[in-house]
Amino acid sequence: MKIGELARRTGLAASRIRFYEEAGLLVVQRQANGYRDYPEQAVLLLELITGAQRAGFSLEEIRALLPPDMGQWQHEALITMLQQKVADIEALQLRLAESRAHLLALIEDIQARPEGIDCAANSQRVLDRVKRGELARPTLAAGDTALLRPDRRRRTGSD
Repeated sequence: MKIGELARRTGLAASRIRFYEEAGLLVVQRQANGYRDYPEQAVLLLELITGAQRAGFSLEEIRALLPPDMGQWQHEALITMLQQKVADIEALQLRLAESRAHLLALIEDIQARPEGIDCAANSQRVLDRVKRGELARPTLAAGDTALLRPDRRRRTGSD
C-alpha cells in the first residue's frame, strides 16, 4: 500500500509515517519507481507505535519493545518493559503529587496574609519562611492520594 493510503487508514500524516521509518520503527520496501510499498501489517504497527507513545514510551523504548518480526514477540521481555513503565508512571505520579502538595501549601501561606501588609511585603514574608524552612514541604507515601483530590483545593476569590 502507498503512503497516502496508510496515512488515511491510520489517521497519521505522511510526514509522521516517514519520520517513524527514519527512526527505524517502520521498515518499508521500495518499488522499482522508488515509491514506498507498505505491508498490511504497517497499520497495526503504527497503531502500536502511537499507542506506546501515548502511554509514555520514548521512541528508543518503543524500538526496544518491538520485535524485528511482529510474529516473534518475546513475552517475558515485553512484560518486564511494560511493568517498568508502570513503575516509572507511579514514580512520576508521586513526584507530581508532592509538587502539587507543596504548591498548595505555598498558596495557603500566601493567602494567610496578615492584616495590614501589602502584597510585596507578604511575598517577602513567604519567601523568608521558605528560606528558613518554616514552610514545610509535604511528602506523600506511595498510595497517599488525599492531596490529589480536587475537593482538597482551597478556593481563591476568583473561583
